[in-house]
Amino acid sequence: MLDYLRIMLNARLARMDARGASSVEYGLLVSGIAALIAIIVYTFGGSLSNVFQKTCTSIGTSANSGTC
Repeated sequence: MLDYLRIMLNARLARMDARGASSVEYGLLVSGIAALIAIIVYTFGGSLSNVFQKTCTSIGTSANSGTC
C-alpha cells in the first residue's frame, strides 16, 4: 500500500515538472517571436514610414487639403 502511494506521489510530481518545462518553452517561444517582430520593425521601419508619407502627401495633394 505504501508503495502504491509513493508511486502515485512520484507520478504527480513528475507531471508538475513537465508543466513547468512546457511553460518555460512557451515563454521562450513568445520571447523569440517578439524579438523577431522587433527586428523586422527596426529593419523596415524607415522604408515603411516613407511609403506612408508619400501616400499621405499624394492624398493631401489630390484632395487639396494640404497636410495629412
